[in-house]
Amino acid sequence: MTDFTVLIPARYHASRLPGKPLRELGGAPLVCRVLERAWESGARRVAVATDDERVAETVRKWGGEAVLTSPQCASGTDRLADAARALGLADGESVVNVQGDEPFMPPDLIRETAAALEAEPVRDMATAAHPLRDWRRVLDPNCVKVVTDARGDALYFSRAPVPWPRDVLGGEWPGSEGPDGTAPPEGFRLHIGVYAYRAGFLRTFAGWPPTALEQHEALEQLRALENGVRLRVIECAHPPGLGVDTPEDLAEAERRLVRTESGSHQ
Repeated sequence: MTDFTVLIPARYHASRLPGKPLRELGGAPLVCRVLERAWESGARRVAVATDDERVAETVRKWGGEAVLTSPQCASGTDRLADAARALGLADGESVVNVQGDEPFMPPDLIRETAAALEAEPVRDMATAAHPLRDWRRVLDPNCVKVVTDARGDALYFSRAPVPWPRDVLGGEWPGSEGPDGTAPPEGFRLHIGVYAYRAGFLRTFAGWPPTALEQHEALEQLRALENGVRLRVIECAHPPGLGVDTPEDLAEAERRLVRTESGSHQ
């Protein structure tokens, strides 16, 4: 059985949804909804890494573990490195990063990402992807795409539609419905923002300065690629569901949660 710790980075001052971790979803704070999903994964330990005492206090009242991290952390991965130090995690321990705004993250996917890292002792990092067959999401810069090599290791992550299908697009940018109403060709893969790391690698990562591509795309995983890290990408059968970045996302998440809970009681 895979032995791993889940760390949930939860920054209070989100630009598009201030106070996001404590926004209510189905009668519970958003971060506590994520906490529930992490508990269901079978992790040995689950903790929320936050820069705000209000979030930490709420998590503890909910029965969870919280660790305060520096407000100067540049990214979620930097925050996890800070938390791993504070929790005294050994270098070889597996740590899974579950974003604090993913209330529908499948517990099985958390566990499978941890298992992928355990099965690859030469790698320090693993993540997940899902086939993308919707032009609107292909063209959406908030939907990160990933390209892998023949071994399943990441070659690049981008907010742009990669790989670019020259013969389909013909050099012209398609509308939201796609050229001629057709679906995107196979090859587009949506990156799922769940990561597994070894705790020692988290500290290594945090010691590297932000890289040019990372800053250009605003994608912290590119820092790992630019430093030569082999990053395993596993295929997940189902996408994790809606992440919450905006008030509109939160409203939609509430509707989905109501539908899900109504269905489970039928």
